[in-house]
Amino acid sequence: MFEFRTLGRAKTPIFSTISCAAAFMLLIFADSFIYNLSLHSIAFGTQENFPVVYNRETGGARQIPLNSVKEEVERDYSEDQRNFNPPINVTEEERIAWFRTVLPEFEIFKSTRLTQQFEGRVRSFFNGKCEVRFFMTWISPAESFGRREFIAMDSLFKAHPHGCLTILSPTLDSRLGDRILKPLQDREFRVLAVAPDASFLFKDTPAEAWFVEMKSGNKDPGEIPLAQNLSNLLRLAVLYKYGGVYLDTDFIILNKFSSLRNTIGAQSIDPVSGNWSRLNNAVLIFDKNHPLVYKFIEEFALTFDGNKWGHNGPYLVSRVVNRVARRPGYNFTVLPPMAFYPVDWNRIGDYFPRPKDQVTSKWLETKLLQLGKEAYGVHLWNKQSSKLKIEPGSIIARLILDHCSICEHVYTS
Repeated sequence: MFEFRTLGRAKTPIFSTISCAAAFMLLIFADSFIYNLSLHSIAFGTQENFPVVYNRETGGARQIPLNSVKEEVERDYSEDQRNFNPPINVTEEERIAWFRTVLPEFEIFKSTRLTQQFEGRVRSFFNGKCEVRFFMTWISPAESFGRREFIAMDSLFKAHPHGCLTILSPTLDSRLGDRILKPLQDREFRVLAVAPDASFLFKDTPAEAWFVEMKSGNKDPGEIPLAQNLSNLLRLAVLYKYGGVYLDTDFIILNKFSSLRNTIGAQSIDPVSGNWSRLNNAVLIFDKNHPLVYKFIEEFALTFDGNKWGHNGPYLVSRVVNRVARRPGYNFTVLPPMAFYPVDWNRIGDYFPRPKDQVTSKWLETKLLQLGKEAYGVHLWNKQSSKLKIEPGSIIARLILDHCSICEHVYTS
């Protein structure tokens, strides 16, 4: 069964107390921000001489050598943008042979001067007070970290101005990554992009042996891009090691997470029984060394299948929770879909168009009120919505305007 919660702070309906003229002016204002906004494109300036900004908590003594290492890493990535998508319609033996040829280029498997500093940098980062510890992963090129992803960070700090965000990313831990994060750091929001030390994160967990075998080149990575499955594993490992909140990068955060502990969200429910039918791993909130997270890692290592989409992610957490739900000692809560997934992937397109008539306008206002009271965030289902345009007055446009801190620096075209 679910634990249903009503958020502690209900919000005043948007536009409920302003005149029609003011509403019209606000729409014009929003239009200048968002009319041509595509979540698929990158939102940041191209100035070459941005000063590198580091969080004050990391200490000035490391700034110069870390910068030189980042320059080295940035050159490596700019010189080699190979496509690591596995070949399809080949035998397992052929795919393993391909994997062995590209394995030396997979940065996530390498031990570098940056990855060797991972533990110390994260520990130093967490020395300051964090209202909530947040984690994200980004294994794609830094150049593809765009407006969609910045919206997630911006809304996170709007709701949690004293929170800490650590992005596990070998690509954003670079000078380009520093430029991307600079608008947040300039406002003293605590965000750190750090190249993960996978061997350290997986050590003393069931993932350790799996990682060693994968690095050896003797294991089939499958047809699904390995980066996707590594992201599924890294989020579990970092939560097990440190505890906190993992978030995908395609979210708009609406309300504080600080009251949540040991929580996972349902994506769908059975209309007959009212019980969840599928969970999702796009939001995970767990204490350090939580036994359920250990079970997730164990399931990943024992049942890894790189050929089935979702098998090592959403379906994995669903399988494990279904098995342990009635066992003692796990202590976790499953929240209903409205908490994190208030719109399913096949309906997310309804949130992007402007209202066309009075009926859709009324539906939109009702939906915004419901989201404000009952949802902690909205998952944007990037695979389905990344190329959709945000129309002025749409649900997404209204949510962005209400839940961003530095919108004018991100959305101006």
